[in-house]
Amino acid sequence: MNVRHLRTKKPVGQPTRGKTASNRLRRVDNFILLYEPALLSRTDGRFQRSLFVDLGYGFDARTTLESAGRFRRVNPDLPILGVEIDKERVEAALPFADEITHFRLGGFNLPLQAGESVRLIRAFNVLHQYEEGDFAPAYERLAEHVLPGGLMIEGTSNPFGSIWAANLARKLENGSWRMEALVFSTNFRMGFDVKEFQTILPKNYIHHVVKGEQVYDFFELWRRAAAEAVHARIFGPRQWFSAACKKLAGHGFDVLLASKWLSKGYLIWNNPQ
Repeated sequence: MNVRHLRTKKPVGQPTRGKTASNRLRRVDNFILLYEPALLSRTDGRFQRSLFVDLGYGFDARTTLESAGRFRRVNPDLPILGVEIDKERVEAALPFADEITHFRLGGFNLPLQAGESVRLIRAFNVLHQYEEGDFAPAYERLAEHVLPGGLMIEGTSNPFGSIWAANLARKLENGSWRMEALVFSTNFRMGFDVKEFQTILPKNYIHHVVKGEQVYDFFELWRRAAAEAVHARIFGPRQWFSAACKKLAGHGFDVLLASKWLSKGYLIWNNPQ
């Protein structure tokens, strides 16, 4: 990819801080591999040139390259695109590019070439720096090149990725997104404390944890569920987390209770409003 091409489309958005740590997004990738591996492995029809896009990878290419290693275990030929709004970051990543690994200058207007489409976008620690009013326009712009049935996982993690929260959005045939789930993840290194997740909510929720909002009720009842399940704490944070999530489901929230999620520290809230 020559640098001249990188200047042909003005990126839409703002530079991120760009700081990251090795394997910060490993649990995000592992979640996708567990949630819908077929989305990454498909090579039929329109998926043949369909990319995984790592939006806002930061000062160096490590998160994109780490994802390439994980996702290509299920699809060795998966084309991957790292997108950055900072030209110097793109130029620094170009030595790591090859025929199926690309780095391009861009923003919410993804820098795709003719014939390319997108099957999955990961946009982490990007939108948290924006105003809430920028959230929907960013989503609309990103949806333009995603295949129907494709996914975006967009959210925020703490600096080392030990906890994160993310929207899981599905591209519909009519061109819009459907919010499929709000996902919470922990590796239990910080124990288990419901209020820690509240601090890393995606931009469309973080200012709505107030009375009268559904996400407020969710956190109130999750805290209550954790208190009700506190007896499980003696067996460790993983068991307490699982027990609290099951109690939360008993309070009427649609959360997935399969052990493959809870035992690995994933709480999936289906169809949040």
